[in-house]
Amino acid sequence: MKKGERIEALVAALPTGDTEWHPCYAGWFRCFNAGDYYEAHDVLEHLWLETEGHDHAFFKGLIQLAGAFVHLKKQHARPLHPKDGKRLAPAARLFALAIAHIEPRAPYHMGLDVAAVCRLVRKSRDEILRGEYRVNPWQPDKLPVILLDER
Repeated sequence: MKKGERIEALVAALPTGDTEWHPCYAGWFRCFNAGDYYEAHDVLEHLWLETEGHDHAFFKGLIQLAGAFVHLKKQHARPLHPKDGKRLAPAARLFALAIAHIEPRAPYHMGLDVAAVCRLVRKSRDEILRGEYRVNPWQPDKLPVILLDER
């Protein structure tokens, strides 16, 4: 199965609910909040590739945010692994890139409290930096939640 087909199947399997948002955008939040960061990345990338204009950078930032959490989750699972143990620096870099792409849409964009998301991103990045790339702020029992206003 090709990546595009896999993503379409993933989006189709997500609960739809009552939302005005594109299924890939709403799907990013469902996947992210479930701790399925790789899937969140893929779902939104599917829409990002078809998007132009100011939302292109916004979606890119959300993809980078999910990518940073992919690194944190993998590092948490295997902190002594030669590759996965070194994922905190790439996560911090992706957090910085995510802020650069998301923050210009503040304070509120596409049903998202952008300022709240940027606080979460900065908090996570700053914990990594204060811990000198030895402290992973991600914990499986305290998953970050980013809410989409379904208005």
